[in-house]
Amino acid sequence: MGFRVLVAAAALPFAGPFLYLIIRAAEGDAAWEHALRERTLGPLWRTLILGSSVAVAAAALGTAVAWLVARTDLPGRRIWAVLLALPLVIPSFIGAFALIAAFSRGGLLERVTGIGGLRSVSGFWGAFGVLVLLTYPYVYLPVAARLRALPPSMEESARLLGRGAFGTFRTVVLPQAWTAVLAGALLVFLYTISEFGLVQLLRYDTLTRAIYANRVIDPPVSITMSLILGALAIAVVALERRLARRRPGPPRREGRALVVPLGRWRAGALGLVGGVVGLALVAPVGVLAYWALRGLGEGASRSGALVTNPSELVEPAINTSIASLLAAACAVAVVLPVAYFTARGRGRAGGVANAVVVGGFALPGLVIALALVFWTLGAPEPLASLYQTLPLLVGAYVLHFGALALGTAQVAVAGIPPALEDAARVLGRGRLRRLVQIELPLMAPGLAAGAGLVLLSAMKELPATLLLAPAGFPTLATRIWSSAEDAFWADASLAALALVAVSGVLTWLLLIRRGRAVA
Repeated sequence: MGFRVLVAAAALPFAGPFLYLIIRAAEGDAAWEHALRERTLGPLWRTLILGSSVAVAAAALGTAVAWLVARTDLPGRRIWAVLLALPLVIPSFIGAFALIAAFSRGGLLERVTGIGGLRSVSGFWGAFGVLVLLTYPYVYLPVAARLRALPPSMEESARLLGRGAFGTFRTVVLPQAWTAVLAGALLVFLYTISEFGLVQLLRYDTLTRAIYANRVIDPPVSITMSLILGALAIAVVALERRLARRRPGPPRREGRALVVPLGRWRAGALGLVGGVVGLALVAPVGVLAYWALRGLGEGASRSGALVTNPSELVEPAINTSIASLLAAACAVAVVLPVAYFTARGRGRAGGVANAVVVGGFALPGLVIALALVFWTLGAPEPLASLYQTLPLLVGAYVLHFGALALGTAQVAVAGIPPALEDAARVLGRGRLRRLVQIELPLMAPGLAAGAGLVLLSAMKELPATLLLAPAGFPTLATRIWSSAEDAFWADASLAALALVAVSGVLTWLLLIRRGRAVA
């Protein structure tokens, strides 16, 4: 009973944004009538198409590259393991900006190739391509961790029975890693349907773009669309939980994972991972470097320009790191009880808590921020004084990105062998001692991966930061956006490169350095 209360207390704050939407919808006149109008159904359909297609493509791509770096003799796989995770640090709106800057008239490709009239990439295919390349790490990271933990005995038996590498992967490895694949694909889907900056720049009308467009001129429509996003997220999570109950439990770890020789497929495998890194990391960074170097070379006459005084990026970089690290630590601590309760399948209460936590990831950061403003300013002191403070900003990050830590934490909890807990219980170890001495050390890599995902997402979060950050607390994301709004592309690119650099260092410390078992 006490553990159920702890789970409910952990999940309750995540329901705040949904309660805000319900209250605001109830204040309007016939708000739900807007849900059946063409102006809502059209963006909803485009949101579903984009979210589903990106999730499927990212799941396939992330699983493929995870298997290559975790279970094969791919040359340089330690380096590839780092590089394949780095596209996660690039904000999607920066990826969209890089795509536009490369393909637009007078853009980088036209300047390099000398071929004029290159067509600008926008709409569905532009959004699809950028999102797949920037979100596949949500699948790659948990799947790679899962593959490294699988026992080799079943694969060795399949190979002895005459199955090839692909047949063994399809019939033995993939069914055991399906938990991590589905968890990652779910995060990609929820990330896609809540994305705003990219679809705004590439002019693809999804629900988030419609929410932003109607937030002032027609608030009831904006609130209704936000509720639809939340309900869609909860429905997806409920479906995932239903499928999860039909999957077998985690296998027993038996030793070092099997390494599959690639043989004649080695060149193709190198081409795949090299192409992914080139398109997802090198190309956008190259576009940013072009604009940044051009700005540094030409300089700027206006005061406060980053290209004339790059040291002004130090404070935003420090602020970004502090807020994001706090958010990562708090998110793991908050969602761990929910992850433990749901991974052990303890009733419907855990499923409800899971749906509420994951549902927050589908809501746009703008809605999360508005909900916190609504609850804090309408609350008595001392809660009202939290407005535009660092704790409230960190809280917004936790509510919005807690699902990222929850998915990996559930996989980590599910990977604890029940025999170890039973043995510790027989030896008289209490719940707290079992958690500290046995479970947390085993879950540490998965929890670190979840913390890393939260950290990287918080570093590039924009709407919540703009609304909730304390006065005089600039971050790299806000500097990028303000420079881009003023059309200072060189400053925006320089700040974006700084964000990639800081995120890359933190990615190494939290996601890669803890996972040296790739070798």
